[in-house]
Amino acid sequence: MPVSETDSVERIARVLAGQRLSSNAEGRQDSAAADVDDAWPQYVDDAVAVLRTMREPDKAMAAAGDPGIWERMVLAALSGRE
Repeated sequence: MPVSETDSVERIARVLAGQRLSSNAEGRQDSAAADVDDAWPQYVDDAVAVLRTMREPDKAMAAAGDPGIWERMVLAALSGRE
């Protein structure tokens, strides 16, 4: 499985920025990449909130793997952000 070079908080923040800016989602810009590059730091708090919610797996997630490992992975992603 590939491992991202970009940390999870930034990746989520970029998705949230893109969702609001890009015409491929809810935004109006046909090409929002440069604006997403500028705007993603404004969405870090939202990204951290998403990850905090994800610390506890739901039943389907727990059935698919080890909930303890999942929690440690999410906490690692949040390390230094809380």
